[in-house]
Amino acid sequence: MEHLGAVALGLVDHLGYVGLLVTMALANIGAPIGSEVVLPAAGALVATGHLSNLWITIAVAVAGELLGGTVGYAIGLFGGRPFVWKYGGYVRFHHEQLARADAFFARWGTFAIFICRFVPVVRGIVAIPAGISRMNLAAFYLWTFLGSTIFCGALILAGNAFGHHLNRILPLLHKGATAVVAIALIAVVAAIAYAILRARALPKTT
Repeated sequence: MEHLGAVALGLVDHLGYVGLLVTMALANIGAPIGSEVVLPAAGALVATGHLSNLWITIAVAVAGELLGGTVGYAIGLFGGRPFVWKYGGYVRFHHEQLARADAFFARWGTFAIFICRFVPVVRGIVAIPAGISRMNLAAFYLWTFLGSTIFCGALILAGNAFGHHLNRILPLLHKGATAVVAIALIAVVAAIAYAILRARALPKTT
């Protein structure tokens, strides 16, 4: 995994946005790249001038996740369970994980896709069981987009904030990526809840 992670960082460094798009797409079809390392590094590359724009970087990362998710969904849709049984080991996805994914989808419905965007390893393979279950495409893309925007945005912004000091704190970001994203998610939910409550509290005009 560390070797592939180094290759991914090299792609982003040398190919810019194209490398980031390809890297994030591969990470979302099971490649053990480590998005929680690549994304902060991409943010740091913006801070150091290697990538031109912070918001374009976030948009490209999200597009890569959607591209990889589309490929994963198609694999699940057309390959089905036989694909998982035969080739799942290559993307760290076995029939045991498929059974757990089925149970997770049964409990949470399409919202499970959003939740899985913040779960290490699972986030890179969840599109495959979504395709197997023939999940509604509109719901799949909606939850993938929302979850990926929060996940990618939080880690890229964190990497951009640290900039030249990223090498010192990258191991900590790697370990604490879930916590960073969880804090960002809580902040977003709190802001939405506040806006809803405020709207309800305003007097209605007739």
